[in-house]
Amino acid sequence: MEFLIEYVDMDEALRRAGSTWGGAQAHGLLCGQLSVGGVNARAEWLRQVLEGCDSANALRGESEMLLNRAFDFTHRQLSGRQSEFQLLLPADNCPTIERVAALAHWCEGFLHGLVSSPASPALKKRLAEEPISEVIQDFLQITRAYSESEDESTESAYVEVLEYVRVTAQVVYEELAENRGPLPESSQLH
Repeated sequence: MEFLIEYVDMDEALRRAGSTWGGAQAHGLLCGQLSVGGVNARAEWLRQVLEGCDSANALRGESEMLLNRAFDFTHRQLSGRQSEFQLLLPADNCPTIERVAALAHWCEGFLHGLVSSPASPALKKRLAEEPISEVIQDFLQITRAYSESEDESTESAYVEVLEYVRVTAQVVYEELAENRGPLPESSQLH
């Protein structure tokens, strides 16, 4: 399944709206917040990503529409549990250096999403237990990743780390299922 929104479109829309979040980092934040709060995370995610953007700015409205589409699509991917979940990152034809940096930002956003919402004692305990605690440590290491080369070994390592992040983000979402609150009565995803 292809991602409904292109990385470059999200990244540019956020920049034009005046957001300090890049596309990869905002998507990582979304996935972390969905893992913790499920569909109820929408308002907090939008607030964080669009914080400081002028609400009267038409470009902010454009960005918000794109973000809402990304939210719905990403929620469907994560909750579908059919291995269709994809990270919003630069296309494969972009330089490896750019893709490595975006993956590091994605992981940074994901970690922020796990801890930026109010957490119950049960959630805090769950985040400190395996396998989630190991994923957190691994993602912290990935946030420090950078590349200075474009050779085959760098590309191969990137692909392996990308797949690890994709699969483990899905695992974290599934592991935290019992910690997410119930769906609101009026919640309907398109």
